[in-house]
This record gives sequence, C-alpha cells and structure tokens, in this order.
Amino acid sequence: MAGDGFASLPKPPYYAVIFSSQRNAYDDAGYGAMAERMVELAARQPGFLGMESTRGTDGFGITVAYWESEDAIRAWRQHAEHTAAREQGRRDWYDHFELRVAKVERAYGWDRTKGG
Repeated sequence: MAGDGFASLPKPPYYAVIFSSQRNAYDDAGYGAMAERMVELAARQPGFLGMESTRGTDGFGITVAYWESEDAIRAWRQHAEHTAAREQGRRDWYDHFELRVAKVERAYGWDRTKGG
C-alpha cells in the first residue's frame, strides 16, 4: 500500500473485493488487533495486490482488497484464520455487512502533489 492510504496497483484487469460493514456498539479492543492481523495475512497471500480502508465515527466502514484473480480471492476466503475472523465478526462486531466482488477493467487517478 502506498503511504497515503491509496493502494499501488498494476494496470487492470484485476479484481476488487468490496467489504462494506456497520460495526455494532460493542466496543471490543480485539477488533483492531484482528483487523491488523487480517491485513498482515492477506498481504502474504499469493495474488494479493493491495488494500484501501476507511471507517467513520458512526461505525460504517468500507475496505477494498485488490486481487490478481478470482482463484486468489477464493484461496483467501478459505484461509483458516480468515474464516475464524469472519465468524467472530458476525458474532461480536458487525450489525450488517455486504461483500461485493468486481472485475476492474479501467482505472485512473489524479494527484495534485505530483504536478497534476
């Protein structure tokens, strides 16, 4: 990931897994540690390209993980620690979530600090 919060990605095509979630009022310090662990594990998975994430003060958050292929996404879904984290999220941390998988066909950006 780039230092500014944006993932440094290759030219498309690649895949985006978009995880939108609403945290519940249960304030468990274990959530942050688990989220950090999942980022660490995902980054070591074959086919992982990068991640961007944000969460508002109201508990609504969006994380987008970028992957080379649908096979890489499936392998991450089947990772044992990731499976345990999903189960704990349903049980302890989320009131609602949606997961969407999309193929990125085009991508472009702009950055004022780079002479734009």
